Amino acid sequence: MNWSTTMMLTVISPAKKLDYSSLAGTRSHTQPALLSEAGELIKGLKTLSPQEVSALMGLSDTLGALNYERFQEWSTPFNDDNARPAILAFKGDVYKGLDADAMSEADLQWAQDNLRILSGLYGVLRPLDLMQPYRLEMGTKLSNSRGRDLYQFWGDIITQQINKGLSGPQATLVNLASNEYFKSVKVKAINGRIVTPVFMDQKDDKYKIISFYAKKARGLMSAYIIKNRITDVDLIKGFDSEGYAFSSAMSDADKWVFIR
Repeated sequence: MNWSTTMMLTVISPAKKLDYSSLAGTRSHTQPALLSEAGELIKGLKTLSPQEVSALMGLSDTLGALNYERFQEWSTPFNDDNARPAILAFKGDVYKGLDADAMSEADLQWAQDNLRILSGLYGVLRPLDLMQPYRLEMGTKLSNSRGRDLYQFWGDIITQQINKGLSGPQATLVNLASNEYFKSVKVKAINGRIVTPVFMDQKDDKYKIISFYAKKARGLMSAYIIKNRITDVDLIKGFDSEGYAFSSAMSDADKWVFIR
């Protein structure tokens, strides 16, 4: 499958909260590149009972049963009737900031080439890649054919897929993913520079990372990059959504701090 290349690629995490009921804002869609690997994981997950799903992921009985059913119903091929573009399916804090439902078709198409979503089940998704509902966090200790957890399952695959999207002497990966998900990337093997924005809010006269705000800010910055068509990483220093501003004093070469 041919993936477009860009000088700057942004990666974000998926979300637990999903939306498969509202009307999707686009008919455009593509197929995930790593669908065969996802199918291999599903094959193992389908052997688990609802109680085993709950135990594996630390879920309530209700959520364990829901995800057991999702695994049982997961099937290919993916189409408009049984799947949804990833960027419109995820609805967690990052995606509140991203607000893909308000994006134009041109925004979504640009995001398709310049944004990637890391996933425990699908490995790497482009925004318009179809996906069926699931819950499988990257940190899940799911024993599989390649090891004891998902990091061992994915090995170098996610890194290789990201590298397919990066090109040029100034190639940069903007890391807006959580630590749990970015651990699936072999940073020394990335074909380019890695810049990690950090978002801090003032509280009790100190700047701190507050999880909810930081997650939303990752989505806000992703939207800022998309809507401004940014491919030169230095231009993200102009990010000013919802009161954030770049702090050169608190930043270093590749860890850029934004405060409010």
